[in-house]
Amino acid sequence: MESTAGVWKHQYVTANNIRLHCVTQGSGDLVVLLHGLPEFWYSWRHQIPVLARQFTVVVPDLRGFNDSEKPESGYDLDSLVADLRGLIASLGYEKAHVVGHDWGGSIAWRFAREFPQMLDRLAVLSLPCPQTPLAMLGGGLERLRRSGSLLAVQWLGRSEDRERMGLQDAIAQFFREQSVRQAAFSAEDAQLYQAALTKPGALAALFEHYRQCLSPQVLLGNLWDRSKSPGADIPTLVLLGDQDASVDRSLWQNLTRSLRAPLTLKTIARCGHWVQQEAPQTVNRELLDFLTGSHSSGRA
Repeated sequence: MESTAGVWKHQYVTANNIRLHCVTQGSGDLVVLLHGLPEFWYSWRHQIPVLARQFTVVVPDLRGFNDSEKPESGYDLDSLVADLRGLIASLGYEKAHVVGHDWGGSIAWRFAREFPQMLDRLAVLSLPCPQTPLAMLGGGLERLRRSGSLLAVQWLGRSEDRERMGLQDAIAQFFREQSVRQAAFSAEDAQLYQAALTKPGALAALFEHYRQCLSPQVLLGNLWDRSKSPGADIPTLVLLGDQDASVDRSLWQNLTRSLRAPLTLKTIARCGHWVQQEAPQTVNRELLDFLTGSHSSGRA
């Protein structure tokens, strides 16, 4: 698919001993965009050409997704962080701006904690705390049940639903249930997500991602620790949809109190979980301002 400002390119990069499919465009400092679950690089389609006007933009399919390699293991956060570290090095860069949404945000938070020397700026969408998805428990089990992760696990595990609805219709319903601006997802979008999920090994890999995302180690093992938060000198942006059902607003106070880094925390009005797809112009503006350094640190 062509971008609206030039043509993005598809390439394969070997990182951490696996082959990652990436979409790339632009030149300049490196920006890596990490998608969430159950997405692939396409979730950043609105951001790639805009950010590419000032940056080298690289958007990988996480291991197991779409056209990236689908090994039987390695879906834990440590392995995914190692994938990111290897990707940056394989591209010939020492540092990068990292932007993550949903599960990609978890990878970004962990990368900032483990390898701050490789990070210029950190932006996280729809994930207010590094220990998320434990963050979902802030609203009790009902909030966790309503999260995108459990909805997908429940649906994907029910073959009768897939057979009755058809995969494309079910995917469209899944995204609509977690969004406010439902018109953001077209029939063509659903077809592309369906194509990515039906590639050999993709569903099995998706289950492994969700299993790791909801594992006790992730849910309970990454409790907020100020000494393990991103470095004090890493500017950090957090963007949240104001009607994202999976986010507990009470966690914001904990984030602003505990994070050592200079923090900008903003909400996007009339927006659900898929912020970069529901409100692309707003997200593009916020990311450009932040990554170019014109974003003043603060909490909105």
